[in-house]
Amino acid sequence: MLVSVYDISVHQFILTLSNLRQILIKAEAFAQAKKFEMPVLLETRLYPDMFPLGKQIQTACDAAKFCGSRLTDVTPLAFNDNEQSLADYIARIDHTLEYLNSLEEEDFKNYKEKKIKFPWNQGQELTGKDYLIQFALPNFYFHVTTAYNILRSSGIELGKSDYLGKINWQSQS
Repeated sequence: MLVSVYDISVHQFILTLSNLRQILIKAEAFAQAKKFEMPVLLETRLYPDMFPLGKQIQTACDAAKFCGSRLTDVTPLAFNDNEQSLADYIARIDHTLEYLNSLEEEDFKNYKEKKIKFPWNQGQELTGKDYLIQFALPNFYFHVTTAYNILRSSGIELGKSDYLGKINWQSQS
């Protein structure tokens, strides 16, 4: 059985961003229980030269939407990157999920032939396949994992099941 690029990218982005959304809701409950302001958590970093939690969320959403747009001919969402509150970050995830849900498997039919260029890497490009495998997916998971790790290291009770979310287990035949 072949797995489609849509399943490997969009389907997984939707699942993982939905899980991140739930993790953020747990973080909000934690902040309320411990009586500290959520903006403090949104500015928390694992290390001084790393992005804070808020920027990790923004970048994970951007990685997902740009992958979708770069591998198709569908225009990506535009965000202002001005989120201030947890509600703003959840809304960003929700808008990204809406965009991803608008993509269809057929939109990706020519992804291998795409030439992906970045303004910060002039004169270089990636094929759609290499972009997906070597950049888009690892970059997305890096930022989601870092967001998870910031929250976990801040004391929020999270486990692997929060990160993975619901798994479609099937009974043995």
